[in-house]
Amino acid sequence: MASLLIIDDDIDSASVLAEIRETYGHEVRVGYDGREGLRLAAEKHPDLALLDVEMPLLDGPGLAYEMLVHDMGLENVPVIFLSGVTNLKAVAARVGTPYFLNKPYRHEQLMALVDRALSERVAPHPHEQRA
Repeated sequence: MASLLIIDDDIDSASVLAEIRETYGHEVRVGYDGREGLRLAAEKHPDLALLDVEMPLLDGPGLAYEMLVHDMGLENVPVIFLSGVTNLKAVAARVGTPYFLNKPYRHEQLMALVDRALSERVAPHPHEQRA
């Protein structure tokens, strides 16, 4: 059983995603903006973070950078970006994560990506520092 952190400002999407993952036996914690995500990650380090890209207060890439820079131990957490932004591949590359999935996606695609990320455990390695 893995500990998953889901951060998405779309409450319905986050809730559905959490329910699906819980049926696979994972512990799931959900937040609705990047600042809440950072707090939840610090409280208990997740095995995997699933982040929306565009969110209020702190976006997904900003949250990933904060995890990498400010919290000892969180820099080793793999990150999956889930978003409908047109440049998702470029966003993921800038943050340095190989894991991303465009919305809308099929649940089977997401499950396969989560399983892959949990087995490979590749943490982000940014190619460009954020200002």
